[in-house]
Amino acid sequence: MRIITNSGLTGKRPANPVVTIGIFDGIHEGHKKLLSKVAQKARRAKGTGLVITFDPHPNRILDMIGAPPLLVSLKHRLKLIEAQGIDAALVLNFNKTLARYTALEFVKKILVKKIGARAVVIGSDFRFGKNKKGDIGLLKAMGRQYGFTVQSVPLLKIGGIPVSSTRIRALVLSGRLKEASILLGRPVSVLGTVINGSRRGRILGYPTANINPHHEAIPPSGVYAVYALVNGKKHKGILNIGVRPTFHNKGESEPTIEAHLFGFNKDIYGKDIEIIFIRRLRAEKRFPNREALIKQIRIDEQTANVIL
Repeated sequence: MRIITNSGLTGKRPANPVVTIGIFDGIHEGHKKLLSKVAQKARRAKGTGLVITFDPHPNRILDMIGAPPLLVSLKHRLKLIEAQGIDAALVLNFNKTLARYTALEFVKKILVKKIGARAVVIGSDFRFGKNKKGDIGLLKAMGRQYGFTVQSVPLLKIGGIPVSSTRIRALVLSGRLKEASILLGRPVSVLGTVINGSRRGRILGYPTANINPHHEAIPPSGVYAVYALVNGKKHKGILNIGVRPTFHNKGESEPTIEAHLFGFNKDIYGKDIEIIFIRRLRAEKRFPNREALIKQIRIDEQTANVIL
């Protein structure tokens, strides 16, 4: 998938662009329905399926206090968008200048002048432009003026409730991962970079990969059965999220994310890996000594192997 940034909006435009617009945090089942429509329409037109998305999240600029924790990072989001058959993504740097664009200005400057959109596909609740005054009616009127069509896709409902990133975010943060997975259409996962840790796991005989996540919506503390995607290969493992109470030092308040991959001993420091959550095994707890902790880790490993 071709990634276009603000500075890349020069030169030859994509052929017959079929465009959709949004944050698409999480790429849930509703997003997939919309992206699939874009990809199909682009193939029929022998054109380019193109997503316009934003970084950072607009709320980071418009409402810094109320900015939601992201379900996926930009890198992860683009990877998931590509998996839906999209040809190109325009990542607009959302800043105060862009925030001041009226809906009319956004259409004329971005959709028409920069992209040359031939068709626009959006969700039925789509709003855009300064103060979110742009809607489907305005888009259709401008489409007639500038030569692009507009199609809206109804909101997807599961269990009678619309699927939304907000709903999924609440489920993830409260640990209701099975429900979140249904709405996502895949297991909850975290993409992050392996960083140096305290190496206590190696001393215990269970080396771990310390993960710095690329986004903020992380499941609650506890021990989980997981898969880890490393260089495209899937590995079984267990993962702990928390403050490691058995070895906790005063002043350590930030939770860590540590994964022990079964039978894995390669050096992956600095690499990005994706952790796929399958099931929560137990809460994090403090053990009286190292031997008791090792015994519990052994039980966790056996339980996870059965589940995985």
